[in-house]
Amino acid sequence: MKRIFNVVALTTALAMAGQIIWAQDYEKGLAAVRSGDYATALEEWRPLAEQGYPSAQAGLGVLYENGNGVTQDYGEAVKWYRKAAEQGNALAQAGLGVMYQLGNGVTQDYGKAVNWYRKAAAQGNARAQLALGWLSYSGKGVIQDYGEAAKWFRKAAEQGEQGAQFYLGLMYFLGNGVTRDYIISHMWLNIAASLGAEKASESRDKVVKQMTPEDIALAQKLARECVAKNYKGC
Repeated sequence: MKRIFNVVALTTALAMAGQIIWAQDYEKGLAAVRSGDYATALEEWRPLAEQGYPSAQAGLGVLYENGNGVTQDYGEAVKWYRKAAEQGNALAQAGLGVMYQLGNGVTQDYGKAVNWYRKAAAQGNARAQLALGWLSYSGKGVIQDYGEAAKWFRKAAEQGEQGAQFYLGLMYFLGNGVTRDYIISHMWLNIAASLGAEKASESRDKVVKQMTPEDIALAQKLARECVAKNYKGC
């Protein structure tokens, strides 16, 4: 019995050591991506991906999706995303959702996109939460539900996702899924604009036409407070 425990302990230790080495090599690849050295990232990640390391598989998916360091190949992106997604990697699940939503490398299927997005969103992936908000708003792959859209936009907005902040601001302007509130609309659009969201400034200026100077001052104050709170509970 003692021998069995020793074997189990040794096997566990070796597995943990392997995971540590994988993680170290993955981080080298990640650092390379951040510096724009995609060739090094591929060199670090491909062996890990082939050994089944999900983070590296997801990383390869991103590189193939965007054509970074490789010829853009949606089929390869789907292959690596799927391998990692099936192991529960949220980045890959969101990426696979995008592939199904757009029909890149697979037959377009909003239902499958929603399924993968939900898995990623449940793990807090902002890209998936934003996508679920848009699909719920437009009724693609799910029954159109403005309240559900607002819920997902808010979750992503609270993580600093500028696209979600923009859409949430619009929903408050229109009163879709939330009570119409020009002050809160201005707040979110102002924040989104400061982060570079396209058309956020233009939309904010339209909201301003419905506001008093006092309303605008309050909205600006709330925006500053929201940023200070890292977008939480705004």
